Amino acid sequence: MERLVERLEKAVERLETVCQGPGMCGDGSSKGVAQYVQAFDALLAGPVAEYIKISKEVGGDVQKHAEMVHAGLMSERALLVVASQHQQPTQNAFSSLLKPISEQIQVVQNFREKSRGSKLFNHLSAVSESIPALGWVAMAPKPGPYVKEMTDAAMFYTNRILKEYKDVDKKQVDWVKAYLSIWTELQAYIKEYHTTGLTWSKTGPVATEGAKLPSTPAAGAAPPPPGPPPPPAPAPMCSSTDETASRSALFAQINRGEGITSGLRHVSDDMKTHKNPALKNQGGPVRSGPKPFTAPKPACNANPSQKTSPKAPALLELEGKKWRVENQENATNLVISDTELKQVAYVFKCTNSTLQIKGKINSITLDNCKKLGLVFDDVVGIVEIINSRDVKVQVMGKVPTISINKTDGCHVYLSKNSLDCEIVSAKSSEMNVLIPTESGDFTEFPVPEQFKTVWNGQKLVTTVTEIAG
Repeated sequence: MERLVERLEKAVERLETVCQGPGMCGDGSSKGVAQYVQAFDALLAGPVAEYIKISKEVGGDVQKHAEMVHAGLMSERALLVVASQHQQPTQNAFSSLLKPISEQIQVVQNFREKSRGSKLFNHLSAVSESIPALGWVAMAPKPGPYVKEMTDAAMFYTNRILKEYKDVDKKQVDWVKAYLSIWTELQAYIKEYHTTGLTWSKTGPVATEGAKLPSTPAAGAAPPPPGPPPPPAPAPMCSSTDETASRSALFAQINRGEGITSGLRHVSDDMKTHKNPALKNQGGPVRSGPKPFTAPKPACNANPSQKTSPKAPALLELEGKKWRVENQENATNLVISDTELKQVAYVFKCTNSTLQIKGKINSITLDNCKKLGLVFDDVVGIVEIINSRDVKVQVMGKVPTISINKTDGCHVYLSKNSLDCEIVSAKSSEMNVLIPTESGDFTEFPVPEQFKTVWNGQKLVTTVTEIAG
C-alpha cells in the first residue's frame, strides 16, 4: 500500500510539472495550478494530514485504512488537475477517468469486510460507510448534499467510538474529530468551487481516456501488487446520449411514412413455402419464429464477482472477549452459554436461524441478518440491530437500550423486568414492541415510522402523525 501511495504522489508531481507552463491550467493561478486544485491541496495539508497523523498513532488496521483513504484522495486530486486543464469529456471517457477513484473506494471497503474480527472494527466501518463521498466528482447538480449524506452514514459508528472511548482514550476521540472534519471541509470546498458539479476548464482539449495519468507507474518503478478486481465499468447502454441517438434514428425512420417499405424485397409466389411445399424439404437452415419475450438484464448490475465468490464459512467461536456468530444458515439450535460480563456478541449474516445467549454479557450486535431469532438473558450495555430484515428479539432478563438502524421488520419481546428499556430507531420500518400481560401473552404495539414537523416561530416541533401512531 505504501508503494501505491508513492506511485500516486509521483503521478501528481508529474501532473504539476506539466501544468507549470503559462496558460496550461485554464483557471490557474500565477503558480500554474488551478485555484481549486490549490484549495484541495490545503484540505490535504490540513484535515487529511491530521487524520493520517492520528491514525498512525492509533496504529494497526486504522493506520492501514488511513493509507488507503489517502490514496483515494490523491487519485481525486489528480482528477481535479486533469479537469483544470481539459474541457468536459464524453460520458464513456469520464467513466474511465473515474475508475482509479472507484477502485480505491472498493479497496477501502474490501479491507473492512476482510477485517471483521478487528478490535477497531467500528473505526473501519465508519470509514467504509463514508468513503463513497469521494464519488462527489460524478454527482450533479448537488455534490455537496451527497457528501453530507455519506458523512451521516458514518455517524452511527463514530458515535459508538465516542461512547466507548470518551473517558478512556482521548486519542480515539481526536481521531473521530479529525476524520469527520475531512468531509466537513470537503463540503465547504465543493460549495465554493464545484457547487453544481465538477468544474471543467473552458479552454484546452477535451479530456479523453489518455488524460488518466494517475494509473501510469513511474519510470523504473516495480509493478504494484495485484489488488481486488475493479468494479465493472458502466455499460454503454446506460448512456442517455446513446439512447437519445437511437430514439432519434427510430423516429426518423417512422416519419418516412409509406417510404419506409421502399427498402423491402418483393417475394414472388415461387419463393413462398406455403405455395411450394417442396421448398420445405430442401437443405439449409430452418428458420423459426421470434423468440419468446425475456426480461432484459439490467445494464448496471452489481459486481458479478460477488456471485462467484466462495461461500464464507459458518462461525460460532469466542475470539478474545468477542463471540463471533457468522454466516449461519438454517441453524435452529445455536447456543452461547459460557458467558462473562466483559464479553460481547457479534452476529453477522445469519439467515433463517435462532440464537440463544445465556447469562449476562456486555452487548450484542446483529448485522446483516435475515429471519433471525435472538433470545438472551441480560445485557448491561446495548443490543444493536443493523442492516437486517425480519428479525425477532426476546429479552428474558434486563437490557437498558435496544437500537434499531436500517432494518425492515423487527419484533422486540420485552420481559417484565425490561419494560424501562429505551428503544432507539432510525431509517427502519415495520417495527413492533410486544409487552407481556398478566396472563403470559403479549400485546403488540407498533413503533411510529411517520412524523410531522412544523415551525412554531422559534424552533422545529416534531410529533408522531396519527396514521403512524
